[in-house]
Amino acid sequence: MTAPYAPERDLERLLGDPFDEANPLGFGPLLAADERAELLAAGESALERWGCNGWFVPRALGGRWAETDAVGRALRPVFRRDGALGLGYGVTSLMAAVPVWVAGDAGQRRRAADDLLAGHRLAVAFHELAHGNDLLRNELRARPAGDRWVLDGTKEVINNVDRARSVLLFARTRDAAGPRSHSILAADLADLPAAAVRQLPRYASSGVRGCRLGGIELTGCPVPAGNLIGAEGTGGETALRAFQLTRVLLPSMALGVLDAALHVTARFAAGRRLYGHRVADLPHARGTLAAAFVDLLVADCLVTAVARGLHLAPRHAAAPAAATKYLVPRLLGEAMDELSVLLGASFYLREGPYAAFGKFHRDLPALGVGHAGPTACLLTVVPQLPLLARRAWRGVPAPPELFDPTAPLPDLDLTALSVAGTGRDVLISALLAAAEDPPHDAPGVTARIRGLAAEVRRLARDCAALPPAERGPLAGPATFDLAHRYALLLAAAACVGTWRARRGDPAAGLLAGDEWIEAALARLAARCGGDPVLPEAVAEPLFAELSRRVDGRLSCDLRPIPIFG
Repeated sequence: MTAPYAPERDLERLLGDPFDEANPLGFGPLLAADERAELLAAGESALERWGCNGWFVPRALGGRWAETDAVGRALRPVFRRDGALGLGYGVTSLMAAVPVWVAGDAGQRRRAADDLLAGHRLAVAFHELAHGNDLLRNELRARPAGDRWVLDGTKEVINNVDRARSVLLFARTRDAAGPRSHSILAADLADLPAAAVRQLPRYASSGVRGCRLGGIELTGCPVPAGNLIGAEGTGGETALRAFQLTRVLLPSMALGVLDAALHVTARFAAGRRLYGHRVADLPHARGTLAAAFVDLLVADCLVTAVARGLHLAPRHAAAPAAATKYLVPRLLGEAMDELSVLLGASFYLREGPYAAFGKFHRDLPALGVGHAGPTACLLTVVPQLPLLARRAWRGVPAPPELFDPTAPLPDLDLTALSVAGTGRDVLISALLAAAEDPPHDAPGVTARIRGLAAEVRRLARDCAALPPAERGPLAGPATFDLAHRYALLLAAAACVGTWRARRGDPAAGLLAGDEWIEAALARLAARCGGDPVLPEAVAEPLFAELSRRVDGRLSCDLRPIPIFG
């Protein structure tokens, strides 16, 4: 095992076997805590001992965040057990910290880093229920008053706002509408006057029930002027730049949910008998498990390549990151739906050996929304499509580091993140380059790659013709479908690049062969009207590999590592 995967293994050992009834961090205690609408206290303590918050702090500030794809992988063990614990203990602090890394001054970054490294929580208060993801409609107001800002308004559905050290607030600072209407301010909750702050009652939720979703009402609340993050009026820009990181990291972590669900479902299929056979012996069940396994591999190809692209092509990160945040939760959710059919009535039970699956299924939609739902992500992609079509899609091979997770990357240049991507789209360009130089011994895959390149050209033609009226929130369904097609092509490009980099490598295991890429491209094509059922000749080797991993307690993502203890 190579060094980049050591932190993930360390956390797997710390959390132990979730199927062991005697494990205080296992599925039994986690499910019991969920029934009480609590996070498992022993789980939070374990993550604190492991130094979870250090992964949210850049290495230059004393943390462990160096390569972005490694951050996502390091947290997957938590999500293999409890998505609410992952979101409620740490990821909320990550989402609050990233805008500070992107736009804060040296002192603000130092304070945030010190708070996180000391084990404190941060909260991010961007959301207002009346406006959803339309941040520039938010009503919380901040007005200047000498050496301070005075805040009035309400923020709702804010995780950990009742127990965070500080909170990041997205506030209106100008009356006029437009992109410069809002700013971001940090507030130390302990320093706010008690009379100016009212904690709102906790919100109940159907998923991530242990997360403490609350709200805060501020009335004439003073915040020092020096707590402004970035320049006044740049809140929207800072948020969009910060989202390019979190839109990749949260989906990467959430792969752990489907990974664990595959283990739970495969265990069920091996032990359950129907019609005189084990469920695992039924062709339909084997095909369903193989397809969900492939969907996990596709999602991992995408999050890994886009995360590494943040280091290699940061000026072009906006559209790929938004497309990732749109597509990966969809891949995971639909795979979970398909697996739930195999579990039958066991899917609905909140107790017993397979009850963890139901919790995974309830939690995943909340993890997929996070700070931006699918429509908001597509709206980030849509206005960029015409420029991408004209300038960014050229047949140029990708940097080799893009598809090699063990290769060192340059430091992340947060100053280069741009609201509207510029430069070359390294993934789509790599796909076009692959179509120009395909392998001669894989005719089926070569035909699919050339078909994908033709689809890129069709998409470029359609995007170039997109009128200005179709490049914003009033765009019609056909325009949103262009962004959907782009996301699928991006995923296909990530898969093809990963396949070309690993093909024939004896150490690459499954990725060294062709079955997985044939299945991956077939599953992506099914989302554009193709057949979602994998041919038996493709599905069977994948089911065999999945069974090997489940029996050996290995992860089901791109790099199988020992898990569950």
